[in-house]
Amino acid sequence: MNTMIVVEDPGDWPLGGLGLPVVPARTYLTDSTYGEDRAARVLNLCRSFEYQSLGYYVSLLAEARGHSPRPRAGTIEDLQSRTLVQVLTSELSQLVEQTLAPLKSKHFELSVYFGLNVAQRYNVLAGQLFKLLEAPLLRVQFEREQGQWQMRAIDLIGLREVPEEHRDFAFDAANRYLAGRARPKSGDRHYDIAILHNPDDEDQPSNPGALEKFAAAATALGMRPHFIRPSDYERLPEFDALFIRDTTFVHHYTYRFARRAKAEGLVVIDDPDSILKCNNKVYLAELLAHHNLPAPRTLLIHRDNIDQIVPLLALPCVLKQPDSSFSIGVDKVEDERELRTKVAELLQKSDLIIAQEWLPTEFDWRVGILDGRVIFVCKYFMATGHWQVIDHHGEHGRSEGPTEALTVGEAPEEVVTVALEAAKLIGDGFYGVDIKQTGNRYCIIEINDNPNVDAGNEDGVLKDALYREVMGVFLRRLEQRRGGGNPA
Repeated sequence: MNTMIVVEDPGDWPLGGLGLPVVPARTYLTDSTYGEDRAARVLNLCRSFEYQSLGYYVSLLAEARGHSPRPRAGTIEDLQSRTLVQVLTSELSQLVEQTLAPLKSKHFELSVYFGLNVAQRYNVLAGQLFKLLEAPLLRVQFEREQGQWQMRAIDLIGLREVPEEHRDFAFDAANRYLAGRARPKSGDRHYDIAILHNPDDEDQPSNPGALEKFAAAATALGMRPHFIRPSDYERLPEFDALFIRDTTFVHHYTYRFARRAKAEGLVVIDDPDSILKCNNKVYLAELLAHHNLPAPRTLLIHRDNIDQIVPLLALPCVLKQPDSSFSIGVDKVEDERELRTKVAELLQKSDLIIAQEWLPTEFDWRVGILDGRVIFVCKYFMATGHWQVIDHHGEHGRSEGPTEALTVGEAPEEVVTVALEAAKLIGDGFYGVDIKQTGNRYCIIEINDNPNVDAGNEDGVLKDALYREVMGVFLRRLEQRRGGGNPA
């Protein structure tokens, strides 16, 4: 992939930059020939990234041309938001505290030049900020409040804002970064894939037999599998890919693993965007409605529309907290008194919850989709004497209904078609689309970002080939990334 350095004035970049072309910003913006190289990469080193400045437009136009700018246009927008600062503060809080603990002052400013700082003791923190934001030049403000360091602001800076005494260091850091990107990879390198799981969690998306089969499939394809646990967060840079076989949530270590893996350049399934989208049923309900995909009659509930539930949905109906999973946080209510009690309880945790019509069925369809292709179809039958697939409070404790794997051709065509359409709205990751069938009516219940694959259940048709299919997607994406192409 060809890299070009874009600056407002060629004099801003006095170095050769490994022979890379140095292009004036106005020339890049107005000369249509720069749009012809689809494989270009833009290192945007303009003087300012304010809204509608030259630096802003360079990244925006580079995005439109597919030129993978650094910083991205989205990063420029995000850094105007306090929300991103809060997310990064949460994600890096332990590292920030460890790094800045020796300081006596209440304020600290960190300059980040291509992931480095002039003081070596701050390089780990600077490197993490660079990997997460992929912005060449940053200035980060910290404050200590009540004994804890907090990130207060993150600003993109231009070359002209680098202090004179830091300029040689910044140029050296840039050249080291560019030299690293230009270094060819060994042709015989093996890929290391981390498989994140938590054996202490009762509800896991893959049983031990399936985990071993995933590892065997990775080995058969020439990759080296490594089982990692939640405590292995700092090991992520050791790997080329991350496969999350753990129950995902947004405010959870699984999301932090996915986000860091993406920032480190790993191939990751499932990616943080998929986790974010699939874990919120309010988002999914709005997404399905917006795209006119079939779903149960649904109402977004807040404190002022509780009286609309019974007239629109009737009783019994189903209430869902936005981040429910494995049948937890999903309740069927039979009468109005129970309805109001449960709604009040759920609204204490979230300003919005979901109410849906109850569709009693013997089983749910589950369509497993990876990379836009169906790789398994199952029937998930309800637990004995219960209305859900999993009964967490049965007479004899937790119980689960049986799973029946079918060929794709044995499932109704509409089930497969609707599932593919729904998954496409999320991305190209690994999804399990749940569908209820009542007569000729098919309704999407939810889209899961880390669907179950248990040995003896979902692999009932493809057997070991199912695991090779999944690992094959990792291998293709790794090879495409290695060759400079976009992942499939």
